[in-house]
Amino acid sequence: MERILIKPEVCIGCHLCEIWCVVAHSQTKDIIKAFLHEKVKASARVIVEEKLPVTFALQCRHCAEPDCVFACISGALYMDAASGRIVHDSEKCVGCYSCVLVCPYGGIIIDRENKKVIKCDLCQGLENPYCVSRCPNGALVYADPEKKGGVMDEPNV
Repeated sequence: MERILIKPEVCIGCHLCEIWCVVAHSQTKDIIKAFLHEKVKASARVIVEEKLPVTFALQCRHCAEPDCVFACISGALYMDAASGRIVHDSEKCVGCYSCVLVCPYGGIIIDRENKKVIKCDLCQGLENPYCVSRCPNGALVYADPEKKGGVMDEPNV
Protein backbone atom coordinates (compact mmCIF):
# COMPACT_ATOMS: atom_id res chain seq x y z
CA MET A 1 0.00 0.00 0.00
CA GLU A 2 1.19 3.49 -0.77
CA ARG A 3 2.01 5.69 2.20
CA ILE A 4 3.44 9.13 2.80
CA LEU A 5 7.16 8.71 3.30
CA ILE A 6 9.31 11.39 4.90
CA LYS A 7 12.70 12.66 3.77
CA PRO A 8 13.75 14.85 6.73
CA GLU A 9 17.10 15.65 5.12
CA VAL A 10 15.32 17.97 2.65
CA CYS A 11 12.53 19.34 4.88
CA ILE A 12 13.02 23.04 5.59
CA GLY A 13 10.15 23.37 8.08
CA CYS A 14 8.11 25.70 5.86
CA HIS A 15 4.77 24.29 7.13
CA LEU A 16 3.29 24.33 3.61
CA CYS A 17 2.18 20.72 4.13
CA GLU A 18 0.04 21.91 7.05
CA ILE A 19 -1.41 24.79 5.01
CA TRP A 20 -2.28 22.59 2.03
CA CYS A 21 -3.77 19.95 4.33
CA VAL A 22 -6.17 22.59 5.66
CA VAL A 23 -7.06 23.53 2.07
CA ALA A 24 -7.59 19.87 1.13
CA HIS A 25 -10.07 19.44 3.99
CA SER A 26 -11.80 22.81 3.54
CA GLN A 27 -15.21 23.21 1.95
CA THR A 28 -14.01 25.33 -0.98
CA LYS A 29 -10.58 23.76 -1.68
CA ASP A 30 -9.38 27.34 -2.30
CA ILE A 31 -6.46 28.61 -0.22
CA ILE A 32 -7.74 32.18 0.23
CA LYS A 33 -11.32 31.18 0.97
CA ALA A 34 -10.23 28.36 3.30
CA PHE A 35 -8.31 30.72 5.58
CA LEU A 36 -10.22 33.99 5.26
CA HIS A 37 -13.84 33.31 4.43
CA GLU A 38 -14.96 29.89 5.65
CA LYS A 39 -16.82 30.04 8.95
CA VAL A 40 -15.96 26.47 9.90
CA LYS A 41 -12.19 26.16 9.63
CA ALA A 42 -10.67 22.85 8.61
CA SER A 43 -7.82 21.43 10.68
CA ALA A 44 -4.50 20.14 9.42
CA ARG A 45 -3.94 16.41 9.78
CA VAL A 46 -0.18 16.84 9.53
CA ILE A 47 2.11 18.58 12.01
CA VAL A 48 5.62 19.78 11.30
CA GLU A 49 7.98 18.77 14.09
CA GLU A 50 10.79 21.25 14.53
CA LYS A 51 13.63 19.90 16.60
CA LEU A 52 16.33 21.94 14.90
CA PRO A 53 18.39 21.15 12.98
CA VAL A 54 15.94 18.38 11.99
CA THR A 55 12.41 19.14 10.81
CA PHE A 56 9.86 16.75 9.37
CA ALA A 57 6.14 16.38 8.73
CA LEU A 58 4.31 14.00 11.03
CA GLN A 59 1.01 12.34 10.13
CA CYS A 60 -0.72 8.98 10.41
CA ARG A 61 1.47 6.17 9.07
CA HIS A 62 -1.46 3.89 8.17
CA CYS A 63 0.28 1.01 9.93
CA ALA A 64 -0.14 -2.60 8.83
CA GLU A 65 -0.86 -3.56 12.46
CA PRO A 66 -2.41 -0.37 13.88
CA ASP A 67 -2.39 -0.03 17.65
CA CYS A 68 -4.93 2.80 17.34
CA VAL A 69 -7.52 0.50 15.74
CA PHE A 70 -7.04 -2.12 18.46
CA ALA A 71 -7.39 0.54 21.17
CA CYS A 72 -10.47 2.26 19.73
CA ILE A 73 -13.37 1.42 22.06
CA SER A 74 -16.11 2.71 19.77
CA GLY A 75 -15.03 1.25 16.43
CA ALA A 76 -14.47 4.73 15.01
CA LEU A 77 -11.05 3.66 13.71
CA TYR A 78 -10.84 0.73 11.36
CA MET A 79 -8.70 -0.62 8.55
CA ASP A 80 -10.29 -0.44 5.11
CA ALA A 81 -9.83 -3.96 3.72
CA ALA A 82 -9.65 -2.83 0.08
CA SER A 83 -7.07 -0.04 0.41
CA GLY A 84 -5.28 -0.84 3.69
CA ARG A 85 -5.89 2.72 4.91
CA ILE A 86 -6.76 3.42 8.50
CA VAL A 87 -10.10 5.22 8.39
CA HIS A 88 -11.66 7.40 11.09
CA ASP A 89 -15.45 7.68 11.37
CA SER A 90 -16.00 10.88 13.34
CA GLU A 91 -19.66 10.02 13.92
CA LYS A 92 -18.64 6.99 16.01
CA CYS A 93 -15.78 8.73 17.85
CA VAL A 94 -16.53 9.27 21.54
CA GLY A 95 -13.43 11.35 22.25
CA CYS A 96 -11.77 8.92 24.67
CA TYR A 97 -8.35 9.59 23.06
CA SER A 98 -7.14 6.03 23.62
CA CYS A 99 -5.93 6.03 20.00
CA VAL A 100 -3.84 9.13 20.70
CA LEU A 101 -2.25 7.44 23.70
CA VAL A 102 -1.24 4.27 21.87
CA CYS A 103 -0.06 5.71 18.54
CA PRO A 104 3.74 5.32 18.62
CA TYR A 105 4.19 8.10 16.02
CA GLY A 106 1.92 10.82 17.39
CA GLY A 107 -0.02 10.76 14.12
CA ILE A 108 -3.48 11.20 15.61
CA ILE A 109 -4.40 14.76 16.53
CA ILE A 110 -6.88 15.94 19.14
CA ASP A 111 -9.53 18.26 17.67
CA ARG A 112 -10.22 20.33 20.79
CA GLU A 113 -13.09 22.22 19.19
CA ASN A 114 -15.12 19.06 18.49
CA LYS A 115 -13.67 17.00 21.37
CA LYS A 116 -12.76 14.19 18.98
CA VAL A 117 -9.70 13.17 16.98
CA ILE A 118 -8.61 13.76 13.41
CA LYS A 119 -6.03 11.93 11.36
CA CYS A 120 -4.57 11.80 7.88
CA ASP A 121 -6.92 10.27 5.33
CA LEU A 122 -4.34 10.38 2.51
CA CYS A 123 -6.66 12.87 0.74
CA GLN A 124 -8.96 10.04 -0.21
CA GLY A 125 -10.19 10.33 -3.78
CA LEU A 126 -7.09 12.13 -5.05
CA GLU A 127 -4.12 10.59 -6.85
CA ASN A 128 -1.65 12.25 -4.46
CA PRO A 129 -2.23 13.85 -1.06
CA TYR A 130 -2.09 17.67 -1.11
CA CYS A 131 0.84 17.76 1.32
CA VAL A 132 2.92 15.58 -1.00
CA SER A 133 2.06 17.26 -4.28
CA ARG A 134 2.69 20.74 -2.91
CA CYS A 135 5.87 20.18 -0.89
CA PRO A 136 8.41 22.54 -2.52
CA ASN A 137 11.45 20.39 -1.66
CA GLY A 138 10.04 16.91 -2.18
CA ALA A 139 10.37 16.12 1.53
CA LEU A 140 7.18 14.05 1.32
CA VAL A 141 6.76 11.20 -1.14
CA TYR A 142 3.66 9.09 -1.79
CA ALA A 143 4.97 5.60 -2.52
CA ASP A 144 4.90 1.98 -1.46
CA PRO A 145 7.86 1.46 0.91
CA GLU A 146 7.89 -2.25 0.06
CA LYS A 147 8.46 -1.79 -3.68
CA LYS A 148 11.89 -1.54 -5.26
CA GLY A 149 12.90 2.00 -6.15
CA GLY A 150 11.03 3.55 -3.23
CA VAL A 151 12.41 6.13 -0.82
CA MET A 152 13.16 3.44 1.73
CA ASP A 153 15.69 1.64 -0.51
CA GLU A 154 19.38 1.86 0.23
CA PRO A 155 21.21 4.33 -2.02
CA ASN A 156 23.61 3.02 -4.64
CA VAL A 157 27.19 3.68 -3.59
